[in-house]
Amino acid sequence: MSSNLPDDYERILLVKPVVSVYKLPPRGANRGFRAADWKLEYPDWKGRMRIVTLGEKCIIRLEDSNNGKLFGECPIDDWPSVTAVEAVIDSSRYFVLRLVDPKDLSGRHAFIGVGFADRGDSFDFNVAISDHFKWLKQSKEIEKEDQNPKPAVDLSLKAGQTITINLKNTNSGERRGSESKPRTNTGGFTGILPPPPSSLNTRVPPPGVKATSKQDLGPLSRVGGTPMPHDVPAPSPVTFRQEPATDNLLDDDQWGSFSSSTNTSTNQSNWVSFS
Repeated sequence: MSSNLPDDYERILLVKPVVSVYKLPPRGANRGFRAADWKLEYPDWKGRMRIVTLGEKCIIRLEDSNNGKLFGECPIDDWPSVTAVEAVIDSSRYFVLRLVDPKDLSGRHAFIGVGFADRGDSFDFNVAISDHFKWLKQSKEIEKEDQNPKPAVDLSLKAGQTITINLKNTNSGERRGSESKPRTNTGGFTGILPPPPSSLNTRVPPPGVKATSKQDLGPLSRVGGTPMPHDVPAPSPVTFRQEPATDNLLDDDQWGSFSSSTNTSTNQSNWVSFS
């Protein structure tokens, strides 16, 4: 990329088919231009705007929409411009341009107001000029670097020089450390639950039958009476022997002996014999 373009090489940056031109009223002291003072409903001229570049120069041209006759042009030396292009203080669609006669070398100029019908057109106007000057600045910087190249940095290893690289694998170190630590069982939950209690000895009586003991129900069997292969014999019931309570027995020595001729047989029949 080079900014050394021929002076007669013209490049078109932007074309807007319709713009409005206004005569400017006298400017007040210490204040900017206001578009509200321009009688916007009655423009003094309408035509086409073209932004072109001639070499490094950027020029705004106002031309007749029908025959392309030049109405006026505004050369721009830098951006943001201080003298060539000025935005109004009350709108983003109107600008003040400084027109010059390219054939007149006396330096005479005139200021006019220019307006766009849409805000998008005014945005394109700003971007087109700004991009040109950015490109121009970058081109000059590249040319300057080409003319004054920076000294190359020698990064090669000299004779006898070595490089030591320490690779620290954090994950491997943590894994080795965890394996070296013995695992201790604290007696708490180990993560493995015991198996559920077996239900092989459970006996369910058929409907209408009251089970008195586990032996009365018999072994488990499938439908049809076929014993199951994993049947186990039911455990024998445990019987408990009831011993007489000694605390409530009558002490013959304490109460003495009682005898009756009429109630002897009755009292003896009411006694329960424990064995």
